[in-house]
Amino acid sequence: MDHQGQLRRAALALGIPDDEVSRFIQHLRLSIRLSGGSSGVPVGQFGGLPRLPVGMDWPSGEVSPLPFIFSVDCAALPRIDGFGLPADGSLLFFLDHEQAAATGERRYGRVVYVPAGTDTEVAAGPTDHAFVDEQYDLGATLRAEFPDWFGADEDDEDEDDLSPFQQQLARDLERDLPHLDELCALANDLWPPDNGYASAYIGGYADEEVIKSIAEQTLAWREKTGEIVIPVAKWYSEVEKETHRLTSEWVSLARFPVAN
Repeated sequence: MDHQGQLRRAALALGIPDDEVSRFIQHLRLSIRLSGGSSGVPVGQFGGLPRLPVGMDWPSGEVSPLPFIFSVDCAALPRIDGFGLPADGSLLFFLDHEQAAATGERRYGRVVYVPAGTDTEVAAGPTDHAFVDEQYDLGATLRAEFPDWFGADEDDEDEDDLSPFQQQLARDLERDLPHLDELCALANDLWPPDNGYASAYIGGYADEEVIKSIAEQTLAWREKTGEIVIPVAKWYSEVEKETHRLTSEWVSLARFPVAN
């Protein structure tokens, strides 16, 4: 579905200039909100035991099995403009978040793609509650997303939580988009914000703290290799700029809350 066209037509009908709509759309992303209790056709499964290809071992980090989080049927998910999810088949998400957080190593998270038509079976895996959570079906809705700094202004208390760099981005945005409030309202009417608990999100903006960590690592590596030199006094501002650049380029595959 042409979601950008849908928003553009609604905005033009209100008399908002087309070039302003185009600038707004550059910051708009849609994510797929997955939650239980939906009355529609299920698009996936949270918790329980996954269906793995026949003969495939339960994914493990190294020695221990990885907890199964959720799975989705790609063919049943709403399509998002420009987001390259497989057209069919299933994606299964596994994560040991405690080990991943403690070590920062990728082997403690795993995404398994099962092509359509693959012979599968309910996995014979661990039955401990730490690895197999309560099972329920997932429904899907679309949600409009914007960067964290988007839409903040000088009268907004949330601006105090933004860095000077992000505050300047917000002021520039307000200057360039005179109809910002109307455009945000249109987007939220078409793809409403959260209503209740979400089990996971597919697509949208990646977590800012994750992107910031990657930005710091990227700049540190470029300094180490002699590609750039960053004065200590400018380190923070350069991290902010790199975080902004990466945020505009990276799309989240999946985000979900984890137990503390």
